Amino acid sequence: MKFIYKNLSLVGLSLFALPSFANTVSAQDDFFAQLARHCGQAFAGKVVSGDSADSAFSGKSLVMHVRECSATELKIPFHVGDDHSRTWVLTKTAQGLRLKHDHRHQDGTADAVTMYGGDTLNAGTAQQQSFPIDKESIDNFIKNGLTQSVTNVWHMHINATVFSYQLTREQRNFKVDFDLTQPQPLPPAPWGHPL
Repeated sequence: MKFIYKNLSLVGLSLFALPSFANTVSAQDDFFAQLARHCGQAFAGKVVSGDSADSAFSGKSLVMHVRECSATELKIPFHVGDDHSRTWVLTKTAQGLRLKHDHRHQDGTADAVTMYGGDTLNAGTAQQQSFPIDKESIDNFIKNGLTQSVTNVWHMHINATVFSYQLTREQRNFKVDFDLTQPQPLPPAPWGHPL
């Protein structure tokens, strides 16, 4: 009887190990689901931190549009005034979540600096995920003379009322908050994407 009890204890211990893995998956799935709930909606934003490098965003309307949604991928154009070149692509992978930045020219062709970003390195939370730059993006930035960007980390945060997009690196902290309580009229299609 003692032997059976010990084996049951071991089984119990292995079962206790499962929730930590389940929580990892659950936190990222919950984060993804919270964002996906806004599919088809657009929201206005404002820069809440930044520096002179962010002057291109000053005085322009900032709108995110949760535009294309599947079980594994969200495409979220980020419109800056009449500039419709940016789309955030959030994808579920076997290891976690991946954020890429799809940059296009007005004629729809890809910018030389496009599809950069990174993958999550930990579970994050249902409210926040961080994406340190990946090697492919570092190589692209170096090739295009953007060496200041090779330590980029992107962050996304969501709660019931606000979605935040943030870029951090040494001497740079750019953050935009979007008001999820006030859906906006839908913006035009981003450049290079279907109407």
